[in-house]
Amino acid sequence: MIRVLLALGLLMSFSVSAMTLPRQSAVPGGVVIVPLVSDATATKKPLVKYNNRRVTVVKQQQQWMAVVGIPLAAKAGKHSLVMTSAGKTQKVSFEIADKSYPTQHITIKDKRKVSPTKLDMKRISAETAEIKSALRYWTEQENVPLSFAWPIEGRVSGLFGRRRVFNGQPRKPHSGMDIAAPKGTAIHAPAGGVIRETGDYFFNGNTVFIDHGQGVVTMFCHMDRIDVQKGQAIAQGDVIGTVGMTGRVTGPHLHMGVSLNDARVEPRLFFPERVAVAGDEQDQ
Repeated sequence: MIRVLLALGLLMSFSVSAMTLPRQSAVPGGVVIVPLVSDATATKKPLVKYNNRRVTVVKQQQQWMAVVGIPLAAKAGKHSLVMTSAGKTQKVSFEIADKSYPTQHITIKDKRKVSPTKLDMKRISAETAEIKSALRYWTEQENVPLSFAWPIEGRVSGLFGRRRVFNGQPRKPHSGMDIAAPKGTAIHAPAGGVIRETGDYFFNGNTVFIDHGQGVVTMFCHMDRIDVQKGQAIAQGDVIGTVGMTGRVTGPHLHMGVSLNDARVEPRLFFPERVAVAGDEQDQ
Protein backbone atom coordinates (compact mmCIF):
# COMPACT_ATOMS: atom_id res chain seq x y z
CA MET A 1 0.00 0.00 0.00
CA ILE A 2 1.27 3.43 -0.87
CA ARG A 3 0.65 5.88 1.94
CA VAL A 4 0.96 9.54 1.13
CA LEU A 5 -0.14 11.16 4.40
CA LEU A 6 -0.34 14.79 3.42
CA ALA A 7 -0.98 17.25 6.23
CA LEU A 8 -2.47 20.61 5.30
CA GLY A 9 0.81 22.44 5.70
CA LEU A 10 2.61 20.02 3.41
CA LEU A 11 -0.12 20.33 0.82
CA MET A 12 0.19 24.09 0.74
CA SER A 13 3.96 23.90 0.37
CA PHE A 14 3.99 21.23 -2.36
CA SER A 15 5.43 22.77 -5.52
CA VAL A 16 2.88 22.85 -8.34
CA SER A 17 2.17 25.31 -11.09
CA ALA A 18 -0.56 27.83 -10.24
CA MET A 19 -1.11 28.26 -13.97
CA THR A 20 -2.38 24.72 -14.51
CA LEU A 21 -3.64 23.42 -11.17
CA PRO A 22 -6.14 24.78 -8.66
CA ARG A 23 -4.97 25.92 -5.25
CA GLN A 24 -5.11 23.26 -2.60
CA SER A 25 -7.30 23.25 0.49
CA ALA A 26 -7.41 19.96 2.38
CA VAL A 27 -10.81 20.50 4.02
CA PRO A 28 -14.42 19.49 3.28
CA GLY A 29 -15.39 21.35 0.11
CA GLY A 30 -11.75 21.77 -0.85
CA VAL A 31 -9.35 20.33 -3.41
CA VAL A 32 -6.43 18.00 -2.70
CA ILE A 33 -3.66 17.36 -5.21
CA VAL A 34 -2.07 13.96 -4.61
CA PRO A 35 1.14 12.77 -6.35
CA LEU A 36 0.60 9.26 -7.69
CA VAL A 37 3.58 7.79 -9.54
CA SER A 38 7.14 8.89 -8.90
CA ASP A 39 8.58 6.89 -11.79
CA ALA A 40 9.01 9.38 -14.64
CA THR A 41 9.03 6.47 -17.14
CA ALA A 42 5.40 5.60 -16.33
CA THR A 43 3.72 7.11 -19.38
CA LYS A 44 0.23 5.59 -19.13
CA LYS A 45 -2.17 7.58 -17.00
CA PRO A 46 -3.31 5.73 -13.86
CA LEU A 47 -7.01 5.13 -13.24
CA VAL A 48 -7.95 6.72 -9.91
CA LYS A 49 -11.20 6.62 -7.94
CA TYR A 50 -12.36 8.35 -4.77
CA ASN A 51 -15.66 7.33 -3.18
CA ASN A 52 -16.21 5.13 -6.27
CA ARG A 53 -16.02 8.18 -8.56
CA ARG A 54 -13.33 8.66 -11.19
CA VAL A 55 -10.83 11.39 -10.36
CA THR A 56 -9.11 13.93 -12.61
CA VAL A 57 -5.52 12.87 -13.32
CA VAL A 58 -3.02 15.20 -14.98
CA LYS A 59 0.73 15.17 -15.55
CA GLN A 60 2.78 17.91 -13.93
CA GLN A 61 6.57 18.05 -14.34
CA GLN A 62 6.73 14.33 -15.26
CA GLN A 63 4.61 13.43 -12.22
CA TRP A 64 1.06 12.08 -12.36
CA MET A 65 -1.24 14.05 -10.06
CA ALA A 66 -4.76 13.27 -8.86
CA VAL A 67 -6.87 16.43 -8.52
CA VAL A 68 -9.47 15.40 -5.95
CA GLY A 69 -12.67 17.21 -4.97
CA ILE A 70 -13.61 16.73 -1.32
CA PRO A 71 -17.38 16.72 -0.55
CA LEU A 72 -18.71 19.16 2.02
CA ALA A 73 -19.98 16.19 4.02
CA ALA A 74 -16.52 14.59 4.30
CA LYS A 75 -15.15 13.92 7.78
CA ALA A 76 -11.73 15.05 8.93
CA GLY A 77 -9.03 12.38 8.98
CA LYS A 78 -7.48 9.91 6.57
CA HIS A 79 -9.03 9.33 3.16
CA SER A 80 -7.95 6.97 0.40
CA LEU A 81 -7.80 6.90 -3.36
CA VAL A 82 -7.86 3.62 -5.27
CA MET A 83 -5.27 3.71 -8.05
CA THR A 84 -4.90 1.16 -10.84
CA SER A 85 -1.66 1.36 -12.79
CA ALA A 86 0.16 -1.25 -14.89
CA GLY A 87 -2.40 -3.84 -13.88
CA LYS A 88 -1.87 -3.31 -10.15
CA THR A 89 -4.34 -1.74 -7.71
CA GLN A 90 -3.06 0.25 -4.75
CA LYS A 91 -4.38 2.66 -2.16
CA VAL A 92 -3.02 6.18 -1.90
CA SER A 93 -3.89 7.91 1.36
CA PHE A 94 -4.17 11.57 2.26
CA GLU A 95 -5.59 13.56 5.16
CA ILE A 96 -8.03 16.41 5.42
CA ALA A 97 -8.61 18.82 8.28
CA ASP A 98 -11.97 19.89 9.66
CA LYS A 99 -13.61 23.16 8.70
CA SER A 100 -16.71 24.86 10.08
CA TYR A 101 -18.71 27.03 7.68
CA PRO A 102 -20.91 29.86 9.02
CA THR A 103 -24.69 29.98 8.74
CA GLN A 104 -26.48 32.41 6.43
CA HIS A 105 -30.13 33.41 7.02
CA ILE A 106 -32.08 34.40 3.90
CA THR A 107 -35.65 35.63 3.48
CA ILE A 108 -37.46 34.47 0.32
CA LYS A 109 -40.72 36.19 -0.65
CA ASP A 110 -41.89 33.32 -2.86
CA LYS A 111 -42.76 30.76 -0.20
CA ARG A 112 -43.04 27.96 -2.78
CA LYS A 113 -39.28 28.27 -3.30
CA VAL A 114 -38.87 27.21 0.33
CA SER A 115 -41.85 24.85 0.75
CA PRO A 116 -42.70 23.50 -2.72
CA THR A 117 -46.12 22.05 -3.49
CA LYS A 118 -46.61 18.39 -4.49
CA LEU A 119 -46.73 19.43 -8.12
CA ASP A 120 -43.52 21.42 -7.65
CA MET A 121 -41.85 18.37 -6.09
CA LYS A 122 -42.70 16.27 -9.13
CA ARG A 123 -40.96 18.82 -11.32
CA ILE A 124 -38.01 19.11 -8.91
CA SER A 125 -37.52 15.33 -8.88
CA ALA A 126 -37.24 15.17 -12.67
CA GLU A 127 -34.90 18.17 -12.75
CA THR A 128 -32.69 16.71 -10.01
CA ALA A 129 -32.01 13.63 -12.13
CA GLU A 130 -31.04 15.81 -15.12
CA ILE A 131 -28.78 18.01 -12.98
CA LYS A 132 -27.03 15.01 -11.41
CA SER A 133 -26.42 13.52 -14.84
CA ALA A 134 -24.76 16.72 -16.05
CA LEU A 135 -22.58 17.05 -12.94
CA ARG A 136 -21.46 13.40 -13.07
CA TYR A 137 -20.63 13.38 -16.76
CA TRP A 138 -17.17 12.02 -17.61
CA THR A 139 -15.35 12.98 -20.80
CA GLU A 140 -12.03 11.24 -21.26
CA GLN A 141 -9.38 13.71 -22.48
CA GLU A 142 -5.73 14.42 -21.79
CA ASN A 143 -5.71 18.20 -21.40
CA VAL A 144 -8.07 19.55 -18.76
CA PRO A 145 -8.24 23.35 -18.25
CA LEU A 146 -7.91 23.88 -14.49
CA SER A 147 -6.92 27.54 -14.44
CA PHE A 148 -10.10 29.59 -14.85
CA ALA A 149 -10.91 33.20 -15.76
CA TRP A 150 -13.64 35.03 -13.84
CA PRO A 151 -16.96 34.93 -15.77
CA ILE A 152 -18.15 38.36 -14.56
CA GLU A 153 -17.09 41.21 -12.33
CA GLY A 154 -19.21 42.11 -9.33
CA ARG A 155 -19.77 41.98 -5.61
CA VAL A 156 -19.52 38.59 -3.90
CA SER A 157 -22.93 38.20 -2.30
CA GLY A 158 -22.70 34.58 -1.18
CA LEU A 159 -19.69 32.40 -0.42
CA PHE A 160 -19.33 28.66 -0.82
CA GLY A 161 -20.21 26.26 1.98
CA ARG A 162 -22.52 28.56 3.95
CA ARG A 163 -25.22 26.63 5.80
CA ARG A 164 -28.40 28.09 4.37
CA VAL A 165 -31.52 28.89 6.40
CA PHE A 166 -34.43 30.05 4.22
CA ASN A 167 -37.33 31.69 6.06
CA GLY A 168 -36.19 29.97 9.25
CA GLN A 169 -35.93 26.52 7.63
CA PRO A 170 -32.48 24.86 7.34
CA ARG A 171 -31.53 23.68 3.86
CA LYS A 172 -28.46 22.23 2.15
CA PRO A 173 -25.16 24.19 2.31
CA HIS A 174 -24.40 26.65 -0.48
CA SER A 175 -22.75 24.59 -3.23
CA GLY A 176 -21.19 27.51 -5.12
CA MET A 177 -20.55 31.23 -4.86
CA ASP A 178 -22.80 34.15 -5.77
CA ILE A 179 -21.66 37.27 -7.60
CA ALA A 180 -24.15 40.17 -7.71
CA ALA A 181 -24.30 42.07 -11.00
CA PRO A 182 -26.92 43.99 -12.99
CA LYS A 183 -29.43 42.01 -14.99
CA GLY A 184 -28.16 41.57 -18.54
CA THR A 185 -24.45 41.46 -17.63
CA ALA A 186 -22.63 39.13 -20.04
CA ILE A 187 -21.36 35.87 -18.53
CA HIS A 188 -18.13 34.50 -20.00
CA ALA A 189 -16.98 30.87 -19.99
CA PRO A 190 -14.21 30.44 -17.40
CA ALA A 191 -12.45 27.83 -19.54
CA GLY A 192 -12.91 25.85 -22.72
CA GLY A 193 -15.28 22.90 -22.87
CA VAL A 194 -18.58 21.56 -24.15
CA ILE A 195 -22.05 22.66 -23.09
CA ARG A 196 -23.26 19.51 -21.40
CA GLU A 197 -26.76 20.69 -20.48
CA THR A 198 -28.97 23.76 -20.25
CA GLY A 199 -32.37 24.23 -18.67
CA ASP A 200 -34.83 26.27 -16.66
CA TYR A 201 -35.00 24.67 -13.21
CA PHE A 202 -37.29 25.31 -10.23
CA PHE A 203 -34.58 26.40 -7.79
CA ASN A 204 -31.68 27.21 -10.13
CA GLY A 205 -33.58 29.08 -12.81
CA ASN A 206 -31.93 29.32 -16.23
CA THR A 207 -28.79 27.22 -15.94
CA VAL A 208 -25.80 26.19 -18.05
CA PHE A 209 -23.41 23.29 -17.37
CA ILE A 210 -19.96 23.32 -19.01
CA ASP A 211 -18.06 20.03 -19.24
CA HIS A 212 -14.31 20.74 -19.15
CA GLY A 213 -13.28 17.07 -19.22
CA GLN A 214 -12.37 14.34 -16.72
CA GLY A 215 -15.24 15.12 -14.37
CA VAL A 216 -14.60 18.88 -14.16
CA VAL A 217 -17.94 20.66 -14.64
CA THR A 218 -18.89 24.28 -14.01
CA MET A 219 -22.46 25.36 -13.36
CA PHE A 220 -24.05 28.80 -13.85
CA CYS A 221 -27.50 29.51 -12.41
CA HIS A 222 -30.22 32.20 -12.22
CA MET A 223 -29.38 33.46 -15.70
CA ASP A 224 -31.67 35.79 -17.62
CA ARG A 225 -30.71 34.61 -21.10
CA ILE A 226 -28.92 31.48 -22.29
CA ASP A 227 -26.85 32.01 -25.45
CA VAL A 228 -25.48 28.48 -25.94
CA GLN A 229 -26.89 25.07 -26.83
CA LYS A 230 -26.33 21.56 -25.52
CA GLY A 231 -23.36 19.93 -27.27
CA GLN A 232 -21.79 23.25 -28.34
CA ALA A 233 -18.01 23.56 -28.03
CA ILE A 234 -16.85 26.81 -26.43
CA ALA A 235 -13.57 28.54 -25.67
CA GLN A 236 -12.50 30.47 -22.60
CA GLY A 237 -14.12 33.91 -22.66
CA ASP A 238 -17.05 33.02 -24.90
CA VAL A 239 -20.36 34.54 -23.79
CA ILE A 240 -22.72 31.83 -22.55
CA GLY A 241 -25.59 34.13 -21.50
CA THR A 242 -26.49 36.98 -19.17
CA VAL A 243 -27.05 37.56 -15.47
CA GLY A 244 -30.65 37.35 -14.30
CA MET A 245 -32.82 36.58 -11.29
CA THR A 246 -34.60 33.37 -12.25
CA GLY A 247 -35.27 30.56 -9.78
CA ARG A 248 -34.83 31.03 -6.01
CA VAL A 249 -33.25 34.47 -5.70
CA THR A 250 -33.49 37.74 -3.81
CA GLY A 251 -31.96 39.84 -6.59
CA PRO A 252 -29.96 39.62 -9.84
CA HIS A 253 -26.77 37.60 -9.46
CA LEU A 254 -24.80 34.70 -10.87
CA HIS A 255 -24.49 31.48 -8.90
CA MET A 256 -21.31 29.75 -10.05
CA GLY A 257 -20.45 26.20 -9.00
CA VAL A 258 -17.50 23.91 -9.66
CA SER A 259 -17.93 20.14 -9.55
CA LEU A 260 -14.92 17.81 -9.34
CA ASN A 261 -15.48 14.01 -9.29
CA ASP A 262 -19.12 14.85 -8.51
CA ALA A 263 -18.17 16.85 -5.41
CA ARG A 264 -19.11 20.52 -5.26
CA VAL A 265 -15.97 22.40 -4.23
CA GLU A 266 -14.83 25.93 -3.42
CA PRO A 267 -14.87 27.76 -6.79
CA ARG A 268 -12.27 30.35 -5.72
CA LEU A 269 -9.57 27.66 -5.72
CA PHE A 270 -9.72 27.61 -9.53
CA PHE A 271 -9.58 31.36 -10.13
CA PRO A 272 -6.89 34.03 -9.70
CA GLU A 273 -7.13 36.13 -6.56
CA ARG A 274 -9.57 38.97 -7.11
CA VAL A 275 -9.50 42.48 -5.72
CA ALA A 276 -12.16 42.90 -3.03
CA VAL A 277 -14.93 45.38 -3.74
CA ALA A 278 -17.28 47.20 -1.38
CA GLY A 279 -19.96 44.91 0.01
CA ASP A 280 -18.14 41.64 -0.63
CA GLU A 281 -19.15 38.87 1.74
CA GLN A 282 -16.11 38.09 3.83
CA ASP A 283 -14.66 34.82 5.09
CA GLN A 284 -15.31 34.15 8.76
